[in-house]
Amino acid sequence: MSDFQALQTAAANPAFPALRQSDARAAAAPKDFVIDAMRGFAALLVAYFHCRQVVWVGMEQFHRALGHALNPGAIAGYLTLPIAWGSAGVPIFFVISGYCIHRNAALRLAANPQYRLDARNFWARRFARIYPVLLAALLLTLALDTISLHFPPVSHKIRDIGLYPFLVNLFSLQGVAGYTYGSNGALWTLSLEVQFYAVYPLVFAARRRFGMNAVLAAVAIVNVASALLLERHDVQFFTSYWLSWMIGAYIADVRATAADGSRGKSALWYAAAAALTALGCAAFHFGQYGAFQLWALGFACYLYKALDRTAPPHLASRVLARLGDFSYSLYLVHLPIFVCLGSVLFRSSLQLSIWPSLAFMPVAIGIAYGFYRLVELPAMQWSGSIKPKTR
Repeated sequence: MSDFQALQTAAANPAFPALRQSDARAAAAPKDFVIDAMRGFAALLVAYFHCRQVVWVGMEQFHRALGHALNPGAIAGYLTLPIAWGSAGVPIFFVISGYCIHRNAALRLAANPQYRLDARNFWARRFARIYPVLLAALLLTLALDTISLHFPPVSHKIRDIGLYPFLVNLFSLQGVAGYTYGSNGALWTLSLEVQFYAVYPLVFAARRRFGMNAVLAAVAIVNVASALLLERHDVQFFTSYWLSWMIGAYIADVRATAADGSRGKSALWYAAAAALTALGCAAFHFGQYGAFQLWALGFACYLYKALDRTAPPHLASRVLARLGDFSYSLYLVHLPIFVCLGSVLFRSSLQLSIWPSLAFMPVAIGIAYGFYRLVELPAMQWSGSIKPKTR
């Protein structure tokens, strides 16, 4: 089945506005399952990366204290070494976002070259999807940080929780007009996402006029120039991370227009994905920016071929896909939860044992799921109810 046929089949389903929900996944194409599973993987990776930072002493001090001990706690601690590169989850999110945002429009454009994106409808749907959840997450951050502040010494993760940083984050200007709100440092990427959405109608118009290859090349140039000019001054604007998002959109565009079976051998793409990911891990020791570009390219190679899979998903993929359903909620609330737990239980002191960090994860996942049911799911339904005007 082609991507366009899959879209037509899904659109005929009465549950189409809520296809990402688990009840409809059985009727969805396998490629949607891959996206949810990778989204869940990225959310877990980033969440536990932050959890180790908040709770644990770190690998160097851990090794200095335990040496070559082989007790269960030591083995568990050493097994978390790959999490040191947990920030790789961020470019994974960007690639997935670019793919998902552009996919339907790319399919429609492939079927009808005269198709035009309804920018107002697109922005309205994105607003309904993002901002109710963001507002609730900021309020939850305020509540949890207020608790954390009552258990000195205060965690260094907690920034200002006043009105100005609240508004900066509510309007997605963190990184430009201020810092992230309170302990919720993960919000730095959300401002970039919103900025991606703001310019996407212009990107789509440029795609129609000049083609995706030209647009991708222009974005690559802007991406490098922005990083050289802004990142050195600690200004985080979407243009410095635009390429990873556009790579995802590029995959959606290519898959919408390419014939089935013309995408090359899987082994070559997966080998390229592994090599680029390893290079990204090596580059991370010299700076985050270069590593992000390599990780984005590596994941893009993986995604490009993984979307072709038709085999039934295994258990791990099903679990990750379930987490992917509420990955946005988990991403938004996990850090304030970890900081609050660390403040209440340990007075923000870093623990030599790895077990507390592992124990904090199910707590964050449980709270995030409740947050998803109460806040994110209604926002998804509101977004799905906003239909474009009939032309």
